[in-house]
Amino acid sequence: MPSTNDGLEFRINPNIIRQVLFLGIILFIGVIIIKEMYFMMSAFLGAISLHVILDHPRKYLQTIWKWPSWLAALVLMILSLVVMVLPLIYMTSIAIDKLTPLINNPSQFNSVFSSIHDYLLSRFNIDVLNNENVQKITGQVVPIAQKTLGGTFTALGNVFLMYLVLYFMMTEAQKLRAWIRKNLPLKLTNAKKVTQEINSLVFSNTIGIPMVAIIQGVVGVIGYWLFGVEEFILMGMLTAIASVIPLVGTMIIYLPLAVYQFAMGDTFNGIGILLWGFIVIGSVDNIARFLIQKKLADVHPLVTLLGVIIGVNMFGFIGIIFGPLLLSIFFILVRVYVDEFGRTTNLPTDEVAKG
Repeated sequence: MPSTNDGLEFRINPNIIRQVLFLGIILFIGVIIIKEMYFMMSAFLGAISLHVILDHPRKYLQTIWKWPSWLAALVLMILSLVVMVLPLIYMTSIAIDKLTPLINNPSQFNSVFSSIHDYLLSRFNIDVLNNENVQKITGQVVPIAQKTLGGTFTALGNVFLMYLVLYFMMTEAQKLRAWIRKNLPLKLTNAKKVTQEINSLVFSNTIGIPMVAIIQGVVGVIGYWLFGVEEFILMGMLTAIASVIPLVGTMIIYLPLAVYQFAMGDTFNGIGILLWGFIVIGSVDNIARFLIQKKLADVHPLVTLLGVIIGVNMFGFIGIIFGPLLLSIFFILVRVYVDEFGRTTNLPTDEVAKG
């Protein structure tokens, strides 16, 4: 055994050795479980999101109407399925039907890009959409789109798992809340802060993002229909999806549509789409975000952008919602960790040095 300078032997407490070995076994088994159940991550996050949204009406049904927990859970789950999940599945299936042939055969984009390229080159001498750049764009966009649609199929398959987890979370809500309070290794103030901020973020991402997207998508559909866009429903859906992208947002949909109308010689509809996008869709975006974010958590645009990229890579289409949520929760936990363990004292630096 090694010894210290004063001749005393240095011994490690056997309890510490047992604790380290035990934690190692727990971590090893935990990594295996997470790896094998990774496909359930989107279902688990979806169950948490729905649980936060449905928890208040569940309490109302159980305390005011005296419903049993299983009945309240089933009724609210069916309502959420009809109001939220089925419309999303329907819209996603339409988008998949329309986009899959284009993604599988990207050459169908060539005529559109060629028309826009000729127009920009002849009118403004802008040589952006040449063959080389188009190939680079399709080479980057198509794999992402394929992965997004593939993740969508996986997400649809996880709906059953999501509601299975949600049922047990709702019927055993009190036990779950008591377990979290007991095992969360945080001070009471930080524990409350974490739960409150996570609830706020869940509402903001699960309700706020889709609400703004749906409003912009509907407004987009109306404008595209008025100004002669053939696939106006599909373009409206893409506008809704693009609304979650900070800075550029819906502009990446209606601006190319307007340019394409100009390239086809339809100046009136091109101007109409351009004005509708800038004035109507842009105003609706600002108003909707202001009214909704005023009630919900204000997520930084950079967190939203990075979260969307991470979420789409991890979960497919549904990652548009879960990606920003996951990234926001990460930053909350880092902030709480610094508050819990990063500061040993609240005394000024000079007083710490004296002590």
